[in-house]
Amino acid sequence: MLTVDFRKFPIYPGERVLDIGCGAGRHAYELYRRGAQVVAADLNGDELGPVNGMFAAMKAEEDIPSQAGAQAVSADMTNMPFPDNSFDKVIASEILEHVPNDRQAMAEIARVLRPGGVASITVPSWFPERICWALSDDYHNNPGGHIRIFTKDELAGKLTASGLTVTGSHHAHALHSPYWWLKCAAGVANDKNLAVRGWHQLLVWDIMRAPAATRLTEKALNPVIGKSLVMYVVKHAD
Repeated sequence: MLTVDFRKFPIYPGERVLDIGCGAGRHAYELYRRGAQVVAADLNGDELGPVNGMFAAMKAEEDIPSQAGAQAVSADMTNMPFPDNSFDKVIASEILEHVPNDRQAMAEIARVLRPGGVASITVPSWFPERICWALSDDYHNNPGGHIRIFTKDELAGKLTASGLTVTGSHHAHALHSPYWWLKCAAGVANDKNLAVRGWHQLLVWDIMRAPAATRLTEKALNPVIGKSLVMYVVKHAD
């Protein structure tokens, strides 16, 4: 499930792209398929072995463009081990809400992005996230959990203060918001709840089949209850 819209964030073969806070690698794999020189970075070293393993499997089994390359590395996004102006593009998806010093993390994104480069930043949307927090302390009050809820204006202001210019935004994954509300109401760890299981089956079916009805429904609901806020920014030459 991709949060970044690659129609708004086009990737060209051979571009050097950083996926910081890559997690299990969902965006990194798509970048690789599109021909990027991908660096998938995460502070959690347990994620990196499987990500590198998937890169190897993709190279062996898929038609990966010749310009593409991929590696997974350990990195703290508030102190990244990359030179200035290293990347043509950067993705930071669903990670800033976990980082105590989010301003430093944004400054690091700006530092490693080349002048003229573009980044896509995604965070949980304010309204759906507020409902989750209200329904369950366990949803956010745990080590490594969400420590803040961004408003759209707050995120845009912090990115601008970091030297990045916002060029566009949208919301995504409206059908996932009710799922998380159900989980928070039933107990975040309670996957046996019938409503939670039923909604999860719906989401899996939708991801696999992508029927027109659910795609149109989600598109209509995204501005209201989209689970993720996606923002696109550019680093200007000055």
